[in-house]
Amino acid sequence: MNNLPTAAATIPEPMQRTNYPAPFASLVANRTKRKLGDFFGLTNFGVNWTQLAPGAISALLHHHAKQDEFIYILEGQPTLVLGEQELQMKPGDCVGFRAGAGVAHQLVNRSAQIVTYIEVGDRSKGDKVNYPNDDLAVTVAANGNLMFTHKNGDPY
Repeated sequence: MNNLPTAAATIPEPMQRTNYPAPFASLVANRTKRKLGDFFGLTNFGVNWTQLAPGAISALLHHHAKQDEFIYILEGQPTLVLGEQELQMKPGDCVGFRAGAGVAHQLVNRSAQIVTYIEVGDRSKGDKVNYPNDDLAVTVAANGNLMFTHKNGDPY
């Protein structure tokens, strides 16, 4: 754990780039996250410094039952997919996603430049994540572990 000011770009990327099971892991291969909150030992919420290469996505289109999320764009111009809408974002823009609202979201980098943003989310136990376009469901167990299943409940 560190309690000293640290340049975000110097915090190492985790060895495991995603928790998604195959075949979904490859869809976020051009996304990098530096887990700033973990670096500082934060346990109530997570903070990530995330970069999307051209053509990359932030995550599969999803929404949370219990976890609030917040995004702040630092550089680049990602497209926010919000339900059926697509909205262009730019540096200085921010957006929040309230838990339980049922509106799926993701960022897509359709530009030729890298997109960099800060994402913040709480670590709600018992959260369920819905992926409307994919055969995937996630539940956050009481110990914080993620359980990935098909929508019918079969494990990956």
